[in-house]
Amino acid sequence: MLLLFFVWKGLTKKSGDEVQNDYYIITNQIRKMNKMVVMEQDFSSIQKTKVTSQLLGGMLPNAEKEIITFTKTNAQVSYDLNKMKLEVDSVNRKIIIKELPNADIRITPSVEIQSLDDSFFDRFDQKDFQKITKSAKDNAYKTVNQNRLRDEGRKQLLENLDHIFVLAKALKYKIEDETGTFDTSKL
Repeated sequence: MLLLFFVWKGLTKKSGDEVQNDYYIITNQIRKMNKMVVMEQDFSSIQKTKVTSQLLGGMLPNAEKEIITFTKTNAQVSYDLNKMKLEVDSVNRKIIIKELPNADIRITPSVEIQSLDDSFFDRFDQKDFQKITKSAKDNAYKTVNQNRLRDEGRKQLLENLDHIFVLAKALKYKIEDETGTFDTSKL
């Protein structure tokens, strides 16, 4: 019996678990980007949502559920410098600015649930969470003043380009602006 026990134990003994993870990195496309982020702004907001429901046609007391969400929003203004059109006239030592790119405004809200209070009879479901999260994100998009960001981003782009053109000025190149954006007395 003892011999049978040891044979059975030896055959059914579980050795250490071996875990194998395989990671596959798939590169679809690599692009070189010449983007300049000229401005970034962060916003935060708290939203409290309260839902009151009648149960059994009002025969039971109303059920209330409440959720508090915290939304962090990041807004960036960037410019794709590949879309900037410059012409270099090396004979007359001029850099001619033909066209500046338009601002790209990226708004990224993230919503976190801070507090959740619901009743046994009236619980939050997935649709409620999606609706509340969508509402918080929509509110975040409305909060960002895109016109003001675009204007301030444009000013910052011009300031950054002015710093870049310092090298051209040091090499005795004249900078001409055909876009009418720069103050030519400063160039």
